[in-house]
Amino acid sequence: MSEEFLDLVLAGRTTEVEEAVRKAAAAEIMPRFRQLAADDIVEKNGPHDLVTVADRAAEAHLTESLTALLPGSVVVGEEAVHADPAVYDALRGDAPVWIVDPVDGTRQFVHGDPAFCTLVALARHGEVLASWTYAPALDEFAVAVRGRGATLNGQPLHSGSPRPGEILEVATSHPDYTTPEQKRALLGLVTDGVAPRPCGSAGLEYLAVARGTLAATAFGWEYAWDHAAGLLLVTEAGGAHTTLAGEPFRITGGNALPFTAARDAATADRIRSLLGGT
Repeated sequence: MSEEFLDLVLAGRTTEVEEAVRKAAAAEIMPRFRQLAADDIVEKNGPHDLVTVADRAAEAHLTESLTALLPGSVVVGEEAVHADPAVYDALRGDAPVWIVDPVDGTRQFVHGDPAFCTLVALARHGEVLASWTYAPALDEFAVAVRGRGATLNGQPLHSGSPRPGEILEVATSHPDYTTPEQKRALLGLVTDGVAPRPCGSAGLEYLAVARGTLAATAFGWEYAWDHAAGLLLVTEAGGAHTTLAGEPFRITGGNALPFTAARDAATADRIRSLLGGT
């Protein structure tokens, strides 16, 4: 059953997962958007790292619905890992893994900003096979399947390449979540022809790269729920990603950071060289 479902996903039949994501957002996220009480919001690791009742309820909803779609699969969700870090080890196991960020951009969600999304990716043996990026308040749904392209609201996504001489806008890690060494690396982006800025929702920054409205990202953290869906989306739209070591980003961890995802390979290489000081 598991192999059969994986084959169906890779053939492009992703509507069951899309429907599950839409239902979770409709039931658990959107009714709470701009309706949160003070005690519905908790700080995890600081004022920029928040969790709400919507995050927890949506992850529980998705855990139930996604594992029902694929018996034998497991879920690595942001909130589950926060409660039990050992859950993350499933990324290195044999079972198919749903990687879930129920509300990516919780800070935006809390402040009533519609720029948040739900991220789901399906992976096995460290390889991301398909991904779903849903921004319910913006009515945008992007889907990517490995080797079969990417779409936004059913239309093909193509990242394209920056025009010659175009200023490269780059979304970067928030300073609160970078080490001193990573801060020094990100300073390499402060140069002619590049315009770095702090990122918002990582999932929506990846979508912006995939649709060609953002040149690149440069991130210094490697939690799979923030990156798995977006990296496949960028790749299938024609973009590229690379770590500081010049290697593809691995969702299982151990990457040389910061890393970048960009509209094309040339831009990715340029950003990597600036981050590495070479």
